[in-house]
Amino acid sequence: MENIIDYFKTIPTLHRTLLLVGGIAFFWIVESAIPLFNFKYQKVKHAGINIFFTITTIVVNFPLAFILVKSSDWAVANDFGIINWLPDMPLWLYTIVGLMVLDLIGAYFIHWLEHKVKWMWMFHLIHHSDLNVDTTSANRHHPGESVFRFVFTTIAVIITGAPMWMVFMYQSLSVVLSQFNHANISLPRWLDNAISFVIVSPDMHHTHHHYTQPYTDSNYGNIFAIWDRIFGTYNFIERKDLVYGIDTYMDPKENEHISPLLRIPFESYRPPVGSKFD
Repeated sequence: MENIIDYFKTIPTLHRTLLLVGGIAFFWIVESAIPLFNFKYQKVKHAGINIFFTITTIVVNFPLAFILVKSSDWAVANDFGIINWLPDMPLWLYTIVGLMVLDLIGAYFIHWLEHKVKWMWMFHLIHHSDLNVDTTSANRHHPGESVFRFVFTTIAVIITGAPMWMVFMYQSLSVVLSQFNHANISLPRWLDNAISFVIVSPDMHHTHHHYTQPYTDSNYGNIFAIWDRIFGTYNFIERKDLVYGIDTYMDPKENEHISPLLRIPFESYRPPVGSKFD
């Protein structure tokens, strides 16, 4: 365990980049071997759009990274945060608890909030507008969404009291597992179901990408599946019934081109059928 922590204390930027690029490449290959759906799309063109948004996320986060470092250093120096207030525990348990709290606030809670606050939803729906969900969809986030997700990640770091090695570990797991649970892959049902009791599985997250409610407003988890089960937001739909997208933006002219996607948050709001915002 100490060796793993030592690695993340000094993880090179190159390694973090390789995790992102390598994860996409790996799951891209797996998708070809065991696809869930045989999409009739230009895979490279589709990936290009999503990679554009991956790059904008990196551009937004890079200059703000020092805030994350300062926040972590402050929490550790002042013995602030949940994991610093708990009794002494084995290092492995300390790590798991820290990762779970980071995931709860920095992923589950902000994701849930994006579905409840109208102006946040207008940015987040770019992620949901993808009609062909695959591993590249994991990083399909409007630059505006990247900003407030960063804010909540910072809040999560402070509340958790996480040292930077734990933050780097959390971010690495988040990237890889997000690519995994978005991937267009078909695992054996028993395996996917078993996985979904621990981490978010493909079937579990694909349900979240179904185009209508209540499925859209469920399964907010990113790493740990427990939060959806605890807070009653878990849902499931059969693979054969899945339809990707969001019911108010099903026109490819709007969701398969970068310019319209960038403009969506600033356009007139279109409430989905049965929406609380309707």
